[in-house]
Amino acid sequence: MTKQTRGRPSKVDLLPQAIKDELHKLLRDKSMTQQDIRVAINELIDEHGLSDDMKLSRTGLNRYATRMEDIGAKIRQSREVAEAWTAKLGDAPTSDVGKLLQEIVRTLAFETSMHMSESDKAAEPKALAQIALAIQRVEQAAMASHKREKEIRAAFAEEVAESTEKAVRTAGMSAETAQNIKQMILGIA
Repeated sequence: MTKQTRGRPSKVDLLPQAIKDELHKLLRDKSMTQQDIRVAINELIDEHGLSDDMKLSRTGLNRYATRMEDIGAKIRQSREVAEAWTAKLGDAPTSDVGKLLQEIVRTLAFETSMHMSESDKAAEPKALAQIALAIQRVEQAAMASHKREKEIRAAFAEEVAESTEKAVRTAGMSAETAQNIKQMILGIA
């Protein structure tokens, strides 16, 4: 993440990756104050033999920490929205964000096509082609997700069936009983 200020990268952006990684870790930790973080990072800058002008100021660290917190808050909010919507869009979602995005694209395509049909102007062929392509891609993604989910369930059921069959045989049941139990488990998947 590089934020340009007056045409220059910030001091944090110029730090070696190892120091930036430590800074990010300390900022996520929440157990240290910004003052303690600044002291720790400035000590790392000294240990790496960087010049004193690379050291972080109180205001510079605060600006960076605020920027990182804003980004983190947006990510957390998008995850919460995705979880809330996918709870309404499907049972046991494999990819909450993926399903949400698929539904958003479907809705946007529908609204766009409705707006185009209500307009007095003739629909542009290019716009129609783009909508059709978007819908096709969303449906392909949905089918691929569904297929992958079925494959995962089948593999899991096979593992459970094999483990159950071994446990049943170890418990002294007949091979036929073990096979029947295995078939019941595989029939569920």
